[in-house]
Amino acid sequence: MDYNTKALKELNKWKKKMKKKPSIVELASKGTQNKFNGILPDKYHEIMTSVIKSMTRAVLLGSKYTTKSPITNIPLEEREYLLEEKTKTYRTTAVVEGAGTGAAGILIGLTDFPLLLSIKVKFLYEIAAIYGFDTNDYRERIYILNIFSLAFSSKKHINKLVADMENWEEYSKTLPEDINDFDWRTFQQEYRDYIDLAKLLQMVPGIGAFVGAFVNHKLINKLSRTAMYAYRMRILK
Repeated sequence: MDYNTKALKELNKWKKKMKKKPSIVELASKGTQNKFNGILPDKYHEIMTSVIKSMTRAVLLGSKYTTKSPITNIPLEEREYLLEEKTKTYRTTAVVEGAGTGAAGILIGLTDFPLLLSIKVKFLYEIAAIYGFDTNDYRERIYILNIFSLAFSSKKHINKLVADMENWEEYSKTLPEDINDFDWRTFQQEYRDYIDLAKLLQMVPGIGAFVGAFVNHKLINKLSRTAMYAYRMRILK
């Protein structure tokens, strides 16, 4: 079996998993998360909402994140070797950052959120170039945000995202030209619900450094894997 055939089989298996409806446990977990959000201080919500809104706009405008030119004329297997090497680099960066801010306590721990967010977005820009896509195209930046959401959202939201991304060429034609029309509120709420608890544990004295390093390691791995499948959907037609 050649690499592309194997990759396509893995992709189909992944898509089937992503398209499953949320289980009772997942729905209950989402309800618990909503209650948990209700007891967090307003200042926390304000900071997180502001950070994600600013990051989202920066991505859409393409003014903050830069990357190399798209890599062309190489096989998928070589692209995914480059992805693995890039993942190692960003994973190390995220682990060091998470351990450092986690060990510093609550005030510094709050800075981990925007720092990790920036690392993840820069990583996705690098991945887009590896797979040969030009992020100067506004729609490719929207695709990056969709990958981000796909990695860090509830199962119900994932179901919709996969359907849109599976038919990206057609769906992208319906995207708004005005960035202000992008639904960043849903984007930020899904992301926050996914990692709120883990990030709060990172601020607990005594275990913050360990939790920060462990969580960031897992989050970068998940983002890398999700991006790989998302771009396979574009390449392996």
